Formats: sequence, C-alpha cells, structure tokens
Amino acid sequence: MTARVLVGTCSWTDPTLIESGGFYPPEVSTPAERLQFYARNFPIVEVDSTYYGLPSERNAALWVERTPADFTFDLKAYALFTHHPTQVRSLPRDVREALDEKARQKASVYYRDLPPDLRDEMWQRFASALLPLDSAGKLGVVLFQFPPWFMPGPQSTDYILEVSEERLPQYTVAVEFRNNRWLSERNSQRTLGFLAENRLPFVCVDEPQGFRSSVPPLAEATAPDALVRFHGRNREMWERKGITASERFRYLYSEDELKEWVSPIERLAQQAERVHVLMNNCYQDHAVRNARQMAKLLGTEGESPP
Repeated sequence: MTARVLVGTCSWTDPTLIESGGFYPPEVSTPAERLQFYARNFPIVEVDSTYYGLPSERNAALWVERTPADFTFDLKAYALFTHHPTQVRSLPRDVREALDEKARQKASVYYRDLPPDLRDEMWQRFASALLPLDSAGKLGVVLFQFPPWFMPGPQSTDYILEVSEERLPQYTVAVEFRNNRWLSERNSQRTLGFLAENRLPFVCVDEPQGFRSSVPPLAEATAPDALVRFHGRNREMWERKGITASERFRYLYSEDELKEWVSPIERLAQQAERVHVLMNNCYQDHAVRNARQMAKLLGTEGESPP
C-alpha cells in the first residue's frame, strides 16, 4: 500500500462505550483523559457531535492540545447543512431569536426554513470553528452525509459544489449518499465522475443492503483522501424509527466480514494518498474492537501514534 491508511472509530465519547468499561481504564474518567487515551490507541477519529450542534473554536483548540501532532479528526457536518431536520434548540440562541415566529415554534427546521442571512451566519460560524484543527494540520475531512431524500440531479450537485467551493473552500468536503439512486447502474458512473472531477472524496460504506437508503459497498477513490465507513449490518434496525444511534449501529463484525474489505482497502491505498477507515458500529466497545482487528488485518498497527 502506498497511501497512509488510518483506522479508527466514529466516536470516542459514546455513552455505551464509556459505560461498558471495555476500552477506557477506570482511572481514565474525564473528557480530556479519554481523548488522550483514545489518541494513544488510534491515529484518527470521527467527531459525530458536530452533526447535532455547531462546534466551537474553543473545543477544537482543546482537541488539538490533547492529541499527538499527526492525529487526524474527521468532522460530520451539522445536520442543517446536510438537509436533515435540525432541532431548533440546537441553533445558537441569537439565531433562534432571529427566526420568524412560525419557525421558532417548531421542534425542528430545515435548511430551506432559514433566510439567506442566517444561513450565511451559520456557515461562517461552522467554518471558523474548524480553523484550530486546520491550522494544526489535524483536520481530515468534513463529512457530508446526505439523507435518503437528497436525490441525484442538478439541484443536488449544485448544492454540493456550493458547499465545497463557496461555503467551505479551504476544507476537504467528503460526500456520503443515503439514496441508492446515486449509485444505480444508470447513475453510478456519472456520480463518481462528478466527484472525481471536483476532487471530492466519495465515502465508501459497509451497511445493510436492500433498502432505499442503502448504497452498494463500492470501493472507489475520487480524491486524494478515500474513506470507508462501517455502519454494521443490522438490517432489523437500519430504517427503524425512534431508536438511538447506538441501537441502529449495534453490530459486531466477524473477522471474516472484515477480511472482505482488506483487498478493496488495499486497492484504495494504491489510488489515494490517505485512506480513512472508520468504524461506526458504536455500541459498547464493538467499534474499537473491530478497529483493532481491521488495523491488524491491514498491517497498520504502527500507524497508531506513540
């Protein structure tokens, strides 16, 4: 493999992980200690809290201080920017107060519900919060995981370009689809060609198949960074409503299932400069166990910071 392959998980703060006692020793009990311990075991992590609320420059600066120089953070984009319903209470107070009365009374709003000036303000705050990580060379990609109703077409591709070229031009925007039409026989070549032409990383996934929100497990590199995210194969929970993320992604991969991805990841490593391999089966210690197994299978244990 010619690329640097980084294996980690999609959270270091998941409550079920902390409560399980299967990863953090008893003496590692504060947020700072957990991140420091995690970073001694893995070279990369995905921050999922930024999907639920805007990050802050202060937290980003603390993450920089608490991790080794070559550690990498991938961040999930805020739900509002990916066209997911966004809880009004997660908006900054001044932004909430600037909404019209009808929007303020809702539990959730969509991107389209915000007037252009408030959208601009939200983008500016999000971009500014990432600066400490970027300045320290620790920001990997900003992950845009789009919902099933984000359909292929000119309006969607125009929005992706707006995000990458106008809203976050200084960062690497990675794209994960949750609608299988993007990678249908008719659209797959067009989708991957669009991403490659604009040097946008395509997010490869392992996830339950047979749903509208399922995309096939294609291993394709469309940019210097390639990503593979493992969501588990819990078909029963994949599209169930009203459950927690840990319930949805509760799945422990067998070694044979992980081995299925060794050759595809090695191919990605021939095509890209960096490959991010991230376990999102964040239930108890499932993700960290599988991440360690995958690192061993790929021969990248030495990539963990000292």
